[in-house]
Amino acid sequence: MGFKCGIVGLPNVGKSTLFNALTKTAAAQAANYPFCTIEPNTGEVAVPDPRLTKIASIAQSKEIVPTRISFVDIAGLVRGASKGEGLGNQFLANIREVDAIVHVLRCFEDDDITHVEGRIDPVADADTIETELMLADLESLERRVEQTRKRATGKDKESILILPMMEKALSQLQNGKPVRVMTPDLAAEDMRLLNILNLLTSKPVLYVCNVAEADAASGNAQTEAVAAMAEAQGAQHVVISAEIEAQVAQLDAEEAAEYLGELGLEEPGLDKLIRAGYALLDLITYFTAGPKETRAWTVRRGSKAPRAAGVIHTDFERGFIRAQTIAYDDFVALGGEVAAREAGKARDEGKEYVVQDGDIMLFKFNT
Repeated sequence: MGFKCGIVGLPNVGKSTLFNALTKTAAAQAANYPFCTIEPNTGEVAVPDPRLTKIASIAQSKEIVPTRISFVDIAGLVRGASKGEGLGNQFLANIREVDAIVHVLRCFEDDDITHVEGRIDPVADADTIETELMLADLESLERRVEQTRKRATGKDKESILILPMMEKALSQLQNGKPVRVMTPDLAAEDMRLLNILNLLTSKPVLYVCNVAEADAASGNAQTEAVAAMAEAQGAQHVVISAEIEAQVAQLDAEEAAEYLGELGLEEPGLDKLIRAGYALLDLITYFTAGPKETRAWTVRRGSKAPRAAGVIHTDFERGFIRAQTIAYDDFVALGGEVAAREAGKARDEGKEYVVQDGDIMLFKFNT
């Protein structure tokens, strides 16, 4: 199950520096964790999760296998991209292929690095890209709505079903708002219909404030402006120094910890970015544990046990019988599976069980 976050931004904001740091971090992880570069501009990284080490220690596992998430470095956008300016067509096509958008904003001053708009204003930068995405969606939807209305008049069932959602999204765009702002109020079936439309502005967004080294710990006035914008949109933001991350990616764990400590940072900014991207997609983690390995698996929040089993193997979902489930806190407090069973904390859950973040699961299935 692959989940992709697309890294976007105007030229010279630091997005490729961040992506390169991510891929170097992933390459360093390869000594212990599976890693692959799917394409030149796509890399998979492990999702940092301290629970893995704890579970593995209790289960006395020989290997630890984290769950992973993909990041895609998407071509820089310029004003007019919706009309094909610059690499606009490629930019928009690449965004359609990702599940969420990581929007890098320049929050640093540097006379040696030219800003494409001739000024440093991250909120205005965000508005530039947002406007291009809305214009592209607007043009696409206006054309599709007209075609769908004609088919709906002819009693086409699929068109009748999806037309109200198309018109609702179109109205949102015509009022100058991205489609994603209406998603919190949508029912599950409406969300399914909206996802079919694959609109650029329906994808969740995480704002990444790229700051100078001196501002990495506390941010600056520009990051505060981004924070206010994100809060108004119901979005999230993180503050990262791409310059620092590029340095950290070159160091071993001990050197990195010392370097970050000198800067007043508790962890690499990329760890925050990876976790935030994971949360942005509304994903949760469950675990399997045994002497051979402790492994983390990814499912969407709200997934039921058979769907979670299917992440391991489709046969597990088809032949699902039940899942032995232990909450992470119980597993740790009691010291493992055997003790949890003896204490009555290992539950047998059926097909309707909704998987919780941190569950340690063992599936029973028919072959």
